[in-house]
Amino acid sequence: MNKIYELHAEMCKVFSNPTRLEVLNLLRDKEMSVTEIIKKTNLSQANISQHLAIMKHKGIVIARRDGKNINYKIAYPKIIKAFDIIRDVLSKKLKKNELR
Repeated sequence: MNKIYELHAEMCKVFSNPTRLEVLNLLRDKEMSVTEIIKKTNLSQANISQHLAIMKHKGIVIARRDGKNINYKIAYPKIIKAFDIIRDVLSKKLKKNELR
């Protein structure tokens, strides 16, 4: 099997979690600290840190230390294009009542 398909499948697994999709959406236009992400999602620090670690390990986000804060941003902004295309398709399907 072509290595690119394996890598694609691994990246899609990362995006199979609603919390990670929410974090990805929050990071679409800006870098954010863990604290900012926690405030926006109302999730625990442990939960957010776990999801960010998964996305960092897969190269989807990158981290930058700023004093005692760690800031995250999307490693490859083109990922947002794929995110938006999928959301657009799903929104249209919801409007047509094709999804439940």
